[in-house]
Amino acid sequence: MTGSCLPVLGAVLLAPVLPRMQDHFASVPGNAALVPLVLTVPALSLGLLAPFAGVVVDRLGRKRLLVAATVLYALFGTVPLWLGSLYGIVASRVLVGVAEAAIMTCCTTLIGDYYTGRTRDRYLAVQTMCASASATLFFLLGGALGGAGWRAPFWLYAVGLLLAPAMAVALPAPAPARATPADGAPPPFPVRRMAGICLLTVFGAVVFYTVPVEMSYLLDDLGEDSTGVIGAVTAVASAATVCGSVLFTRLAGRSRRLPVPLLLCAAGFLAMGLADGLPLLIAGAVLNCVGTGLLLPTLLTLALSRLDFAERGRGTGLWTAAFFLGEFACPLVLLAARGALGGLAPAVALLGVATAAVGAALPASARRSAPAARQ
Repeated sequence: MTGSCLPVLGAVLLAPVLPRMQDHFASVPGNAALVPLVLTVPALSLGLLAPFAGVVVDRLGRKRLLVAATVLYALFGTVPLWLGSLYGIVASRVLVGVAEAAIMTCCTTLIGDYYTGRTRDRYLAVQTMCASASATLFFLLGGALGGAGWRAPFWLYAVGLLLAPAMAVALPAPAPARATPADGAPPPFPVRRMAGICLLTVFGAVVFYTVPVEMSYLLDDLGEDSTGVIGAVTAVASAATVCGSVLFTRLAGRSRRLPVPLLLCAAGFLAMGLADGLPLLIAGAVLNCVGTGLLLPTLLTLALSRLDFAERGRGTGLWTAAFFLGEFACPLVLLAARGALGGLAPAVALLGVATAAVGAALPASARRSAPAARQ
């Protein structure tokens, strides 16, 4: 669970100190684009490299790669403490994304290895809860450490040096659930089974990250620019995501039905898009985030249910890549819709319509595929 929070640390820790970093590198050509990349490029690197991490996971083993990647995460993450070059810092962030790709793929794969059925579903929900709660904690820590200078938050990456030995000692080596085929050849990878869930995951990631990424802009459009209010609303939204994940653990066999969380997210988006005041905007965000708290573990349990031990690393890598590519695409999608519609609120409402359409279409798609599967 702690390892699963490390990529979240990279995503939010530095947000409070970006303005100070911008000022420090004001004389560097292209700093306006390069400084934001310090925050976002690990997610892009993770999204592009997670499938390759999945291949390595299946070939070299989950535990060894996880321990090694956690050490590298700490080393690459603390490099900016001593670098004086903005270009060097961006390059180090790419390497952080490489380590995060291995960590996230290994952690999720190990959950699939260690547990089955409802127990696995509960642990995947806990993974979402931990990630959501840690996002708020890391944002606060980044702001507090930023008071000592823009480099100070990078010290938190050293936690990997403490975590790696604990992983090496505490985590058991997983064993295959069934024997390898007699000829020793790995089973064929279920490309068709994973393609649909990965496409849904890209869309689901756009839905998942809309509120965290765009809430401050929606509040600003309503005339609310207080950092205290923005922080409070963000904390409430994070708490709603945790509540959705808790609800997921209570739904038993019904927890793998995608239309319900998608329709909840859609209703929240529509309320946010139509909001003319703070109460309706917050209510819409809470409703949406309860839906996203259900959505993420639902997508992940669907993906893992399609994978056997020998292919679980590759499948988890593809799922992780899909999710983080969706995270990277989220602001770009909303920026394009905002330009076309003339405002962020209409863009969010349009995303709500699209989310409702996807949620409504899934049951019909499942009914059409069922006869084909029986044949």
